[in-house]
Amino acid sequence: MRTTKKEQGRTRAQESSSAIERMYITMRHLFNRGFYKPMGVSGETLREALLLLRPEIYGSIGEEKAELEGLLYVVDRLPQGIEECTFINLTSDEGYANSHFKAIIPPKRRRNCYRIDDEQMNIEITRGRSEIYDILTHLTFLFVESHKISKRVIIDEDGSTVRDWQKLENAVLSSNKLTQKEREIAITHTANILGRTFHELTDAYPKFATESQPERLLHIVYWLGKLAIEETINNVKRTITFSPVLRERLGHHIHGEIWADTIKTALHKNGLLERPIHIISANMHSVMNSLFAKGALKGADAKKDIFQTYEALSESKNGHLRSKVEKLALQNGMITIKDTSGTNIDIQIFDTDQIDFSKTDLKYLEEAKEKKAVLIVMDYAFGEQAYETLDELLKPITVKDEDVHLNVKSISIMGKAGILQGGKGDVMIPNAHIFEGTADNYPFKNELSKDDLLDCGVSVVEGTMVTVLGTSLQNKEILKFFKKSTWNVIGLEMEGAHYQKAIQAASRVRGNINEDVKVRYAYYASDNPLETGGTLASGGLGTSGVKPTYVITKKIIEQIFNS
Repeated sequence: MRTTKKEQGRTRAQESSSAIERMYITMRHLFNRGFYKPMGVSGETLREALLLLRPEIYGSIGEEKAELEGLLYVVDRLPQGIEECTFINLTSDEGYANSHFKAIIPPKRRRNCYRIDDEQMNIEITRGRSEIYDILTHLTFLFVESHKISKRVIIDEDGSTVRDWQKLENAVLSSNKLTQKEREIAITHTANILGRTFHELTDAYPKFATESQPERLLHIVYWLGKLAIEETINNVKRTITFSPVLRERLGHHIHGEIWADTIKTALHKNGLLERPIHIISANMHSVMNSLFAKGALKGADAKKDIFQTYEALSESKNGHLRSKVEKLALQNGMITIKDTSGTNIDIQIFDTDQIDFSKTDLKYLEEAKEKKAVLIVMDYAFGEQAYETLDELLKPITVKDEDVHLNVKSISIMGKAGILQGGKGDVMIPNAHIFEGTADNYPFKNELSKDDLLDCGVSVVEGTMVTVLGTSLQNKEILKFFKKSTWNVIGLEMEGAHYQKAIQAASRVRGNINEDVKVRYAYYASDNPLETGGTLASGGLGTSGVKPTYVITKKIIEQIFNS
C-alpha cells in the first residue's frame, strides 16, 4: 500500500513538471507566432497545463469557487484597468514614455504599462523572457477566473443573467459614491457570484482598494465577468499580441548593455575603474543603511538596538529618516544611478576611501587608496535578466581604444526566496543551483557558510537551491519532490543559476574577470510554499524580513573588508 502511495505522489510531481515544461514551450511558440487568444483554441494548451498544475500561489484555481488571494497577488502585478481590456499588447520600449500616455506601474512589479484606449493595454517588456512568462501566466489565471464568473451568472444561450449580476452591474456603473449599506448589499451579491462567503469578501475588500478606486474589487469582478460573457455569448475573444519590435529585440541584451555601459562610464569618470570592485546584488537600502545609518541618525532618531533603527527606516512613514541617511551617504562617496535603460535596476556605487568608518559598526583597516574597495550595489534582477545584466557588467570597457578589464574581486547575491525547510524570515545558504526543468546544475564554493551566521539570531539552512522558471508555477507535489529527493533542495528562487552562469562564463571561459573571483549567495525566506497560508499570495514579510536582510548584508560587507 505504501509503495502505491509513493508511486502516485511521484506521478503527480512528474505530471506537474511536464505541465510546466509544456507551458514554457507553448509560451515560446505563441510569442514566435505573434498573437493568441487566451480563451480560444490557441490558448487551450496554456489553460489546460495551468489547471493541471494548480500552483499553490493560485489557490483554488481548479475549483468552482473564485480564488481571492491569488486574484490579489495577480492584480498587484498587472496594471490597474487591465481587467477592462480586450486587447493586451506586449511591446518593447518603443517610445511611449515621450507620448501623452501616462505610465501605469503595478504596485508589485516595476514595469511601464500604457492604456492606449478603452479596449487596449500596452505592457512594456524590458526584462527578458522571464517577464513575458510571468505576465502570460498571470493573465491565464485571470481569464480562467473570469470564465468561472460568467458560468455562474449566465442563465441561457441568449445571455440572460442572474439577479446578482444585475445588482452588481448597477453598483459598479453608478456614478454616486457607495454608502456602507450599498457596499454591503453589493458585496452580498458579489459573494454569491464568486461562490465565497460575505465574510471572505468583506475581509478581502480593503486589500484590493486604492485611493482612486475604493470599490476596486467590485470593479474587477464586474469587468472580468463582463468580458467573459462577451466571449461566451458573442464570441468576442480577448487577444494578446507581441509587437514586432519586441520579437526582434528579445534576447539581444539591448537594455543590459546600455545599463552596464552607464555603470562602467561612471566608474571611469570618478577614477574608480582600476580599484578592487565588489558587486552586490541586493536592495537599495541595506548596504547604504549598514554603512551610514549609525552616523546619520542621532538623538531621538537613534535606537539602542541597530535592528530597531533598520526597522524604522523600512517603514513607509519614515521618509525623513531615510533622507538623512541618503544625504550623508551622498556626501561620503555614494554615487546613485537611477536606471534609464529599461532594466529597472538602479545602482549605488560606494567609494570606501571616502567613508569615515569610526561612525559605523564596521572596521576596515586597508589604508592604501588604490587597494580600497569599490562596492557596486545593483537592485534585484528578474529571472533570466540576471544573466543579461551581469554578463554585460563583467565585460571590459574600452578606454582610448584599449580594453580595460574590471578588477572584480567578489560577487555577492542576496535575495528573497521561498524556503522548503523552515519559515518566513529564515536564511538559506546555497552550495549549488539547479535549473528547473533540466538537469543543469551549478555547484560553487560559497564564501558564506552556516557557521558565519550562527550567533546572529536567525535560523539558517544550507543545501541546494532550485532556480525556477516562475514562482507562480510551483505546486506542493513538485516542491515535496525537490525537498525529499537527493537534490536536497532547501529553497527556490528565480535568478541564482542565471547569475552563476554569467559568473562562470566571465571567469572561466571568456577571461573577462579573474578566475579566483569570490562568490557569495544568501537568501532570506519570503514565504514557505509548502505551508498553507505561507505562500507569497498570503502577504509580504513586513518587518520580519528586516533582521535577516541586515544580518546577511553585514556579513557580506565584513567579508569584503576583511578578505
